[in-house]
Amino acid sequence: MSLDVRTVTSSETADWMRAVSNGFLTAGTPSEELVADRFADVDLSRTQGVFDAGRCVATFRSFAQELTVVGGATVAADAITGVTVAPTHRRRGLLSRMMATDLAAARERGETVASLIAAEYPIYGRYGFGPAAWSAVWEVSVPRAGLDPRRSGQPTGGGRIEMVDGADVRKLGPEVHAALAARQPGVVTRDERWWRQRTGVAPSSAHETWTEPFYVVHRAGDGTVDGLMTYGVDDTWGDSKQPLNTASVRDLIALNPAAERALWHYLCSVDWITTIRSGYRAPDDLLPLLLPDPRAARLITNADWLWLRLLDVPRALEARTYGTETSLVLEVRDEAGPAGGRFLLDASTSGARCAPTTRSADLALGVAELATLYLGDESVRRLVDLGRAEELRAGAATTADAVFRTGRRPWCPDVF
Repeated sequence: MSLDVRTVTSSETADWMRAVSNGFLTAGTPSEELVADRFADVDLSRTQGVFDAGRCVATFRSFAQELTVVGGATVAADAITGVTVAPTHRRRGLLSRMMATDLAAARERGETVASLIAAEYPIYGRYGFGPAAWSAVWEVSVPRAGLDPRRSGQPTGGGRIEMVDGADVRKLGPEVHAALAARQPGVVTRDERWWRQRTGVAPSSAHETWTEPFYVVHRAGDGTVDGLMTYGVDDTWGDSKQPLNTASVRDLIALNPAAERALWHYLCSVDWITTIRSGYRAPDDLLPLLLPDPRAARLITNADWLWLRLLDVPRALEARTYGTETSLVLEVRDEAGPAGGRFLLDASTSGARCAPTTRSADLALGVAELATLYLGDESVRRLVDLGRAEELRAGAATTADAVFRTGRRPWCPDVF
């Protein structure tokens, strides 16, 4: 029997969710309430499934997203999630068919990039995606951190830490996050549902039991909230009745180094906590150097995180700012899509112009490699040395690095 690849109807949403759970090895039958809640704001025209004899065996969904680029502007992104193919139906081109349909629709809607968090590294490069922002996790040994155990956890300099509840987070969090998004490349939008899920008002999944975390905010000297942290704590005690609890940070956003320092120092001051897991942070996060002894922070994860695929090269390159003022001709290869061509980029610290050109190219690279450069995280020289980019004019890689690289690395705080 032939496989039916198409958008999902409202009567098939439970079967689609069950297929997603199977694909992510969290098997379980979703309740009617969970299905209704999950699909309350889902666009079914952007939700695909593959059906074999009426049973869903592969899934794919996308939704509208805004991505912050270098300079603080945002671009419209086609955010891809819920991608699965059943083990019984692999190697039949099902993901390729769904991906082609989605990217064509995204291009037609005028979205500038596509975005995703890759569960496996080798899958998405063949569709023109490249890792544009990486993520790191640190484990902090609090006793080794060098902080005074007698301190109260309150910051100096006029700021203060306050414990709040979920309702406060739903009220204060969106404004803090919006301020972060206005300056941090790699940040993506959080809608109202995101805040409801992370504060227990809306269910997050069929296989997770909600446990209320702790919430704290940092207020600057003038009373404005410029930092927010959410964390959970386990209940572990040693044989000698010693507390050995681990605090796991679920979310931490800070608008300045003072707020960031205060939030980390507060968490290190909480009685009974001997270990802190930082949650996903930027690879150049300040955390280790905010401690008197940076060796107390052990790097336990450093991996690719946000992947991008450029759909409209001129629009994408014109949206961000650059490190210097110069002109660069890029030969972009895109065998799997419509973003290929030769483009003249007139870059500056305040913006750019980008358009197709017939001028000789300075640099040749694939659209996936251009995605890795887009937010400023990768080195052009390194791509050339790896054979993933070609320097067609002597010195072009050095020029391109001065154009694209940024002082701090991009960071995407969220999984989607």
